[in-house]
Amino acid sequence: MKHSASVTINRPIDIVFDLTNNHVSEWSIMVVEEKFLEETPEVVGSTFQTLTEDRGHQMELTGTVTAYQPPNHSAVHLEGDMFNIDAVYQFEKISENETRVTQTSRVTSKGFLKVFLLLFGWLMKRSGLNGVNRELESLKAFCESYEEE
Repeated sequence: MKHSASVTINRPIDIVFDLTNNHVSEWSIMVVEEKFLEETPEVVGSTFQTLTEDRGHQMELTGTVTAYQPPNHSAVHLEGDMFNIDAVYQFEKISENETRVTQTSRVTSKGFLKVFLLLFGWLMKRSGLNGVNRELESLKAFCESYEEE
């Protein structure tokens, strides 16, 4: 299942790229906690664990940074017990103080969820797209209100 959505943020591209990638647990409505397991000098290949919560259900995922090209592109691969997620972020400079962020994510189910997805995929797709839009709106609010130190 694939979802894609965009948001325009009133901040310069360099700042939006940094805040999106380095402050996930601060802006995400689902990520409760994130910790790096191994950081590589080139960032790509770095591994991390993330704890998510959605409607009272917590899930731990292990992630790998698969792309990191400031300030235009980043991506991660997340693995969980029930599904994997590939999330790609594209950053586009609209003006000096405006950036468009597009998140595209692909969810691959495992085990029983594969059958469930075949039966109820249309419902999950709508729910997933709503989730992506809520995440991007949260990112926008965080970036636009973030005070540089």
